[in-house]
Amino acid sequence: MSSPAQHLAQPLAASLVQSVDWLAIAPPLLAAVVALVVLVADLFLADARKPLLGWLSVAGLAASTALLLPLLDGDRSTFCLTGDARACSYTADRFTLVIQFLVLGGALLAALLSVTALKDARGRLPEGEFWFLLLSSAAGAALLPASRDLATLVVALEVASLPAFALVGIRHGDRRSAEAALKFFLSSVTATAVSLMGISFLYATTGTLYLTRIADRIQHVDGQFHTLAQTGVVLTLVGFAFKTAAVPFHFWVPDTYIGAPLPIAAYLSVVGKAVGFSGLILVTVVGLPSYADVWGPALAALAALTMTVGNVGALRQQATRAYSAVRLLAWSSVGQAGYLLVPIAAAAYTDDAEHAVGSTVAYALMYAAVNLGAFAVAALVGRTSPRNRLTDYRGLHARHPLSALLLAFFLLCLAGLPPGVIGLFAKVTVFSAAVDAGLGWLAVVMAVNVVIALYYYLRWTALLFRAPAGETEAGTAGGTGTGTEGAPVRHRVPAPLTVAITLTAAVGLVLSGAPQLILRFTDTALF
Repeated sequence: MSSPAQHLAQPLAASLVQSVDWLAIAPPLLAAVVALVVLVADLFLADARKPLLGWLSVAGLAASTALLLPLLDGDRSTFCLTGDARACSYTADRFTLVIQFLVLGGALLAALLSVTALKDARGRLPEGEFWFLLLSSAAGAALLPASRDLATLVVALEVASLPAFALVGIRHGDRRSAEAALKFFLSSVTATAVSLMGISFLYATTGTLYLTRIADRIQHVDGQFHTLAQTGVVLTLVGFAFKTAAVPFHFWVPDTYIGAPLPIAAYLSVVGKAVGFSGLILVTVVGLPSYADVWGPALAALAALTMTVGNVGALRQQATRAYSAVRLLAWSSVGQAGYLLVPIAAAAYTDDAEHAVGSTVAYALMYAAVNLGAFAVAALVGRTSPRNRLTDYRGLHARHPLSALLLAFFLLCLAGLPPGVIGLFAKVTVFSAAVDAGLGWLAVVMAVNVVIALYYYLRWTALLFRAPAGETEAGTAGGTGTGTEGAPVRHRVPAPLTVAITLTAAVGLVLSGAPQLILRFTDTALF
């Protein structure tokens, strides 16, 4: 005979059982499974066959990206509370799918760049560990935009971040790499600790971690806990602001990009930002819309500071300094983060927050394609000029005409100039979001920064088409790929690098021809 306690325990246990929608979680899950397969396979493969791990990783990321297609037919949620269908830990809506496409597509392109980088390293980089870490980070990054509770958000953020620390410092014996990884790690851990304190404040005031429930309950917080809730809102945003490289949480970016393998710098510039911005959007627009008067002004100020500091930092780069090309891309990425913050801040001042957020997503898609393309060409130049100075790009048109033209196109897209129409279109949507929200002063700050950015983007573009340096100048500059009689030497471009450059160029050209495709895709209901 069963006791009354057993009868009470059975319904309670049943209420805790959650169904799993395997198709909804398939994209990040497949990336994680492939990471484990690569880690185990590395134990049994001979060194000569280790390159197979790279192609397995590329195939896994391509398959994970393809698994987004069956999810386009409608929103899907899983890991939901049985008594409240709105309280779910994982939701695959349009916002999730767009960011997952950006993350997995960016990781796929970074993987293609890595195949060539690992081959050129000639065994100096541990291949099995490299691919395991990259896939693990991509899985965490793909999980984050689908997270709808603060616990899952933090777990996804750390799963995306922890492997990235190791990837930055994976070059054994490289002091610069180790220093970059340590700086990246310490600053990230500090930001995460602050965010966790903010999350604990929000949990203390609302009694829940689900974003939809927080949005409902935080409006009715007792007056004595109002200050605690406001503090929790601000502190929670710190960790995600760090990931976006927003000022003053940006100081790790230049050294990290230089110390990391170039494909990892490209990965962090795109996927790392996608993680930070998707987290910011979820916490602010979905979880804390009633506290827009707190996070709106804070993000607007961060946007103005970030774009200004980033563009001024890029403007100060000396063309002859070692790694000046990578440094410029690093500071440029900080400036671009400022533009990306503008529509999120604007969402606090408008009744159509989804439209404002759509501008950020549209800009992020444009930025991801052209910035990865710029890094791909930088990786090509870095094969013959390891110090990757801006002066190493002088006369690139004579050595690699198509690569020079494409790099010029990518830089013009980032600057927002024709024929990079998609860059101009994306900046106009961000301007529009700021003006429509009544943030005229922020639009003026952005306009000034766009003018500043024009100078350093055009200066780099002009170098590509200048006459190649002579034999003596080339030797002094560390070798730019000229022959013994001053004639340019053309090196064969590896197939993975060719594919990466071609894919990014194709996306940029298609969107420049039909820029409305992005806005039409992101302007629908995101949540």
